[in-house]
Amino acid sequence: MNVVEKRVDAQDLARRLEALSRFLRVTGPYLPDGKLVTAHTLVERAGNRLSLSLDHTVVALAGSTGSGKSSLFNALARFKLSQVGVRRPTTGTAHACVWGPLEPANRLLDWIGVLPRQRFVRESALDGDDEVALHGLVLLDLPDFDSVERAHQLEVDRLLGLVDQIVWVVDPQKYGDRVLHRAYLSQFSSHAGVTIVVLNQADRLSPGDTEVVLNDLGRLLEEDGLGGTPVLASSAKQPGMLTELREALETTVAARQAALRRLAADLDTVGEELAATIGPPAAEDEVDRSTVRQLADSLAASAGVPAVADATAQAYRQRATAATGWPLVRGLSRLRPDPLRRLHLGEKPATDPVSTDIVPRTSVPAAGAAQRSAVGISVRAVASRAAAPLPEVWAPALTTAARSRADDLPDALDRAVATTDLGVTKAPVWWRVIGALQWVLLATAVAGLGWLIAGYAVRALGLPEFDNPMVGAVPLPTLLLLGGLLAGLFLWLLLKPLIAAGARRARRRAEQRLRSAVTDVARGHVVAPVREVLNAYAQAREALGVVRSE
Repeated sequence: MNVVEKRVDAQDLARRLEALSRFLRVTGPYLPDGKLVTAHTLVERAGNRLSLSLDHTVVALAGSTGSGKSSLFNALARFKLSQVGVRRPTTGTAHACVWGPLEPANRLLDWIGVLPRQRFVRESALDGDDEVALHGLVLLDLPDFDSVERAHQLEVDRLLGLVDQIVWVVDPQKYGDRVLHRAYLSQFSSHAGVTIVVLNQADRLSPGDTEVVLNDLGRLLEEDGLGGTPVLASSAKQPGMLTELREALETTVAARQAALRRLAADLDTVGEELAATIGPPAAEDEVDRSTVRQLADSLAASAGVPAVADATAQAYRQRATAATGWPLVRGLSRLRPDPLRRLHLGEKPATDPVSTDIVPRTSVPAAGAAQRSAVGISVRAVASRAAAPLPEVWAPALTTAARSRADDLPDALDRAVATTDLGVTKAPVWWRVIGALQWVLLATAVAGLGWLIAGYAVRALGLPEFDNPMVGAVPLPTLLLLGGLLAGLFLWLLLKPLIAAGARRARRRAEQRLRSAVTDVARGHVVAPVREVLNAYAQAREALGVVRSE
């Protein structure tokens, strides 16, 4: 089927435009503005065009100086409406001829930017003559695209972006002009369905030469990507040679499809431009465990986790000794400062009476330069790993996301350490049992000592001596004294390996809990922002698939 006959479904077009808007919403915070300018322009222009009259079809006659487009404009309108010039520049403003009442088309012309004094109307289209087939046509005569006036060229470029269909008018001498083909026609390769190329002034050629030129022009259009575009021969001086062009315009007006086809073609073009920003699928969990683990290791070192774990083991030994040690020396343990309390850790953190979110800072030593450098490298590794499968244009956004909360990391890590339950706040039951046993053994020794002192006192006073019970060859008081002291000391020595093993377990437990808290910080402050970008990428990829009708 010929490309100009392909119908565009209005609902499908609206769906694609909405998908483009969604693409812009999700990528706006992450992609450079320069990559999205064309898409933003299209969304705005499409919204404006669809809100205006779809009963009118805006067709522009575009061409170079001397191509005869103004003469062709006048011949189609059957009035001399546009100035015909042979020297550059002529006029820098567009002329418009409306077939049918002017009033319904005025808002459309206001949006296009045609001055009121340059608007003309073919009211005879309402009188039942042969113009009625063009009712709804808005024909524009554009300035010359090769004008020496830069303002005229800019005006042509602006108008070409707004019209529904373009009729390129060329002449036998300059139909192969490099500027025409490279700067314009090849840029509209997706717009074959709304493009007509007219070889004007064909009356100057013989029928054979006309056929040769039309074939060569068709070849050039094929190279421009406009294969299948209608190529017509016409002449403003020979009314009979306008028939084919008028019929093409009548077909376009009757179909009421030009505006939709133009927007669909623009969507195709924008979709191809944006394709460079989207590559293969990327999951939100693209940051693998090893990368997160590397980040957690760096943050753990920066947060002083090893030092806190060591302090936990030392606090365990010190507290266990104070609770289960030989009562005669356990007091010495209490004289030494608690390693965790010295870091403001180990107890339930006190919170601000007004806001329970405020946690006092710890006294963990600040990270050194090497540790901060390791954190920076790990953060960049997260961004690099996430960016690996994506187009390069996303890499800056992922790097920015990974670093977006870097300033909050020290406080977040300190808070994580301060609020982590290190598992040493509650003394084990066996500590209390052993501590009570130690006091019993000490009380036994004291009882034996008291018994012996009482016996010595009785003898010193010349009173009858105690008949001390014997355990074998040892008096009971002596056994109580020596047995209580030696048993307490032996129990203390026996418990030292158990306490050391408990300290190692306490260290491992504290380190695991601290690393878990630090990993949560890593996920919340580094990985989560990166995954937000990856999620936006996934949504953008889906939206672009709809735009490109994939």
